[in-house]
Amino acid sequence: MEKINGSYKNVIQDNRAFREMLIPAKERLKYRPPEDIAKKSGSLFCKENSVIALQSLNQEVRISLPEYNFYPRIEEWRQLVILHYLDMADGVEVSAQIIPFGELKSGLIRGTKFDHDTEKELRTFLKGKTPERIRQICGSLGAEFVDSNADLCAVFPFLPNYPVWLKIWFADEEFEASDKFYLSKSADHYLTIEDAVTVGEILLAKLKKEPIKNGNDEE
Repeated sequence: MEKINGSYKNVIQDNRAFREMLIPAKERLKYRPPEDIAKKSGSLFCKENSVIALQSLNQEVRISLPEYNFYPRIEEWRQLVILHYLDMADGVEVSAQIIPFGELKSGLIRGTKFDHDTEKELRTFLKGKTPERIRQICGSLGAEFVDSNADLCAVFPFLPNYPVWLKIWFADEEFEASDKFYLSKSADHYLTIEDAVTVGEILLAKLKKEPIKNGNDEE
């Protein structure tokens, strides 16, 4: 058997934690009007087949009611984040102001640690890649590119009202490359800090494993 995340024990613990959190997440949604859930979360509700549909990282995700099962099947923790998002969403407009994870509500400790840790991980992701390849990888996850004070700024549609910004400053003669994830200031209306960190971890993992090839890049 293949060792995952360095330890079979960690995998078992993760699966158990997921199952324990999945049941109450579905129960909280079970008796709410799906039209209201869809409206507040920026999703679509198809009454004919009782399905909520939304876009996540360039992929359509469909959730069947009342079981709240996912089609196509996606990563367990991403399922949980989406269920929490549907439950917590209050429909507030997405703010154009962006903030690091450490400035989220209750984010002083966990969010700041995430900011610090992911800057190192993102530098590893950048190593040996041309700007064009980075654009290709980000684009494959549905990112749009916007003007900013960075050399490259990609906005990922993780969920309809929950975009994630990645700002990158490429290396030059004086400074090494640097980068950072940001969220909209309205993010606290849609997910807790715990789920926000999970969003960042999921996106980082997808960036690092994206198989797009470019002959000018190091393997």
